[in-house]
Amino acid sequence: MDYPKISMVIGSYNRRKLLELCIEAVREELHHEAYEIIVVDGGSTDGTVEWLTAQKDIISIIQHNRGEWRGKPLTRKPWAYFMNLAFQAASGKYICMLSDDSLIVPGAIMNGIDLFDEMLAQGVKLGGVAFYFRDYPVRKKYAVAVNVGNLYVNHGLYLNAAMKEVGYCDENYHFYFADTDLCLKMKAAGYKVISSKTSFVEHYFEATPEIRASNNDERKERDRRRLIEKWAGSAYPEEDRAKYEKIVGYWDYHPRGFEDPLSTIEKLISASKSD
Repeated sequence: MDYPKISMVIGSYNRRKLLELCIEAVREELHHEAYEIIVVDGGSTDGTVEWLTAQKDIISIIQHNRGEWRGKPLTRKPWAYFMNLAFQAASGKYICMLSDDSLIVPGAIMNGIDLFDEMLAQGVKLGGVAFYFRDYPVRKKYAVAVNVGNLYVNHGLYLNAAMKEVGYCDENYHFYFADTDLCLKMKAAGYKVISSKTSFVEHYFEATPEIRASNNDERKERDRRRLIEKWAGSAYPEEDRAKYEKIVGYWDYHPRGFEDPLSTIEKLISASKSD
């Protein structure tokens, strides 16, 4: 059996118009490549599920995560649980992770793949390639993110074999920090994580603020402290623990100047307003 070179993994919930835009950009970007698209949906009620099941090039995983079933409220599962469903189903050499409220600037994925291919050919033990992104309009510059002193992949590529080796995402984190933890596990196994300076992604921070608010509760602080505690003395020096405990924003960003000639963000904003 011929396996695809790249598996696109996208998590989604009630953002149909944005998801359609995200996926169409992926299709256009990868039309010369062997790829698969895997979407794991949290039980959308806006027509997303019906749209997904009509797409013959998408593997759809529907895992309801809100509301009630047979008179009992559903217990919300963590982000890592959902992403692991898709990661473990992926058959490509590389896994590209995107958000349903993100949109690639054309060239982002292929540039990342080319970099990954080049590094592996040189014998580099590479586990992840981070794309530059911006949380527009909160951040106007594109950046890669650093947590507890280490680069991690927010949007970007993973080596499938590396993810399997380290056991995928730690599902003890509710929503945030599992991606940081995953990259730290890969580093602990000897893999490098680097950035692709020619890969850019737009992430529209103001899309569906009610969904974002539901992920940003007291568990975020609990999980942040779990990350700091877990990796003290290995991912970062023990003496830096107090510094990371006091960081208000939790993450550091490494901004990079880039002007998108295609104004990709305008497509995201327009789709969000029409939702």
